[in-house]
Amino acid sequence: MVLFLAMFLVIAGRFLYIQITGKVHNVSLAKLAEQRRTVSYTLPAERGEIYDSSGMLLAYDRPSFKIYAVLDEDFTLNEKDPKHVIDVQTTAEKLAPILNVDTSYLEEILLKGIENKRFQVEFGNIGKNLSQKTKEEIEKLDLPGINFEQESIRYYPNGTFASHIIGFARKDLDDAEEDARITGVTGIEKEMDELLQGEDGFISYERDGYLNKLLYPNETVTQPKNGVKIYLTLDQKVQTLLEDMLTQVEEDYEPERITAVILNAKNGEVVAMSSRPSFDLNNPVDVKNWYNDVISTPFEPGSTVKPFTWAAAIDAGVYNADETFKSGRYQINPIVDPVHDHNNGKGWGNISFDEGFIRSSNVAASKLVWEKLGPDEYLEYLKGFDFDKASGIDLPNEVSGHILYNWPIEKLTTSFGQGSTLTPIQQVKAATALTNGGEMLKPYVIKKIIDSKTGEVIESNNREIVGKPISEEAANKVLQLMQDVVNSENGTGKLYQLDDYTVAGKTGTAETPNPDGPGYLRGKEHNIYSFLGIAPAEDPELIMYVSVSKPKLAANEHGYYPVAHIFTNVMQNGLRYLNIAPDVEMEQLYEVIKIPELIGQNVKTITEELKAKGLRVTVVGDGTLVESSNVNVDEEVFSNDHILLVTDKPKMPNIKGWSLREVLQFGHLLDLKTEVIGEGYVHIQSIKKGTPIKSGDYLGVELKLPKIPKGESENTNN
Repeated sequence: MVLFLAMFLVIAGRFLYIQITGKVHNVSLAKLAEQRRTVSYTLPAERGEIYDSSGMLLAYDRPSFKIYAVLDEDFTLNEKDPKHVIDVQTTAEKLAPILNVDTSYLEEILLKGIENKRFQVEFGNIGKNLSQKTKEEIEKLDLPGINFEQESIRYYPNGTFASHIIGFARKDLDDAEEDARITGVTGIEKEMDELLQGEDGFISYERDGYLNKLLYPNETVTQPKNGVKIYLTLDQKVQTLLEDMLTQVEEDYEPERITAVILNAKNGEVVAMSSRPSFDLNNPVDVKNWYNDVISTPFEPGSTVKPFTWAAAIDAGVYNADETFKSGRYQINPIVDPVHDHNNGKGWGNISFDEGFIRSSNVAASKLVWEKLGPDEYLEYLKGFDFDKASGIDLPNEVSGHILYNWPIEKLTTSFGQGSTLTPIQQVKAATALTNGGEMLKPYVIKKIIDSKTGEVIESNNREIVGKPISEEAANKVLQLMQDVVNSENGTGKLYQLDDYTVAGKTGTAETPNPDGPGYLRGKEHNIYSFLGIAPAEDPELIMYVSVSKPKLAANEHGYYPVAHIFTNVMQNGLRYLNIAPDVEMEQLYEVIKIPELIGQNVKTITEELKAKGLRVTVVGDGTLVESSNVNVDEEVFSNDHILLVTDKPKMPNIKGWSLREVLQFGHLLDLKTEVIGEGYVHIQSIKKGTPIKSGDYLGVELKLPKIPKGESENTNN
């Protein structure tokens, strides 16, 4: 009894001590209970959005959902309102078609979870990244125990649009944590990752054993700070046009690579940039090229370097435009290999240095460097154009080219773009000196960064002068020479002329080094064809560089055709989209014609009269008299305009090949309900040719960009 009494007093004393002090081994029981009741959750910050220059959304976090099933019967407090899965077979059968999986797969997961006494189970990858629509479809089934957890995935509404610039972000595949953050992997997503991520918040509160919040939960909330909004300098319309043209050339010519970049000539903004191969930002698998070739892949550029060679000579005061030299072949001494002009060294006899530029003479470039300017001074000009360093553009993984300038032959070949390497962005950066009176601008792709909560501009980029390698006089003289390349009889750039704008430009053909030995691969199928173009030439707005590497060409095709197709389509339409006024008057191109009286005239007679004036005429119907037209009497039109003549018995003409403008004119004239799909020219028309038509009829047309015609031949340019 004494022993029992002693034990009782010890235990009772211990209980009394705990009751009075509230501690066990110096641990507060109240605080321990509070900790066990308290749960904390991260409130993830929303990743910042990326926009184009006009505010079109290019990248954002899209909500997605993960499905899970509660299996624990104790979670159901009211049998009439079950909170756990009560019928495995029915649940699996109803979910399977929506999740696009076999019923047995879902049954196995549910039964295994019940067998292992799991509180809840998930369904692997097929139960993740569900859309709002799929979630709502499942919720309509009203299946007990089926719940959802919201997640975020990075979404790019335009797929391959500017993929190498925007880049992509995703959760770390090696991070097993469910709340792993989305992080940038490439492009702007990687370059600006820290600002885009923002700062997570958190929430903590006390709950009971059934995860319900207590009446007085002692709740603490710190709101997350969402990531910034980034506006790029890209123009959505011009970028889309560029993407379409690159895709078309890729399909038709299967080149090894294509690169293209468009720069605002006045301030250095990147208006558009793309390359091929590309990839879908929403599904970056089997990617053939992760690199943004415009900034990360230097190569020997060929003759697009010559404008800067001539600019150096002109700026140094050693250039005589009218001085003549013997073209074809040039050798500085017997031990140095000779330089040949691109027409197999035949040359064009004695020509001036101006004509040497227009004809893209390698001999002219070599003589300017070796005899007029001097190799050492020429090297200083190359450095003045920043050809020895990266452009500094605000994109990750930029790689600069390399000036190969050790031996005499290397100093000669550098003058016409062989041996030394450059990236496209280095070349367009240097070209800004030509369009800004000798002042060279820094290219940039981020226009501004905005606080997502306050709307305050945190940072913005503007025109930045980073050097003045040449004088205004030298810049203007080279621009004039580049105009002659495109517009003169002997110029190598005739393919690059535009209808409404003057172009200053320089063609380039670069041989590719032989990977298996010394020298270069021979044959046009191994070349890199390029063009550096500026428009409008008189008041430059855009600088565009295009290169197509190793296109598959027919025997009678020249490599400049795919380059010209990209440049002319994108530059012409890009200038129009940007509302840049044409600098070529239509009167210079076409004759102005005054329209005679058309209404009531004999169709055959008036058609012949209009065609004789150079007008294109389409007669709508089989009637003998003109009842209406898309032009009025005494209206002035140009000799290439399209005239529509509607008779008293209108029938549907063949409108394949018509432009959008012509289709809309036709629909308005006939009072048709017109629906247009796509862009380019009419590929499909819903009303067959010869079908009688009347007011109110529906006309659907599908437009398609034209295929590049095969078999066209051009003289070899350089």
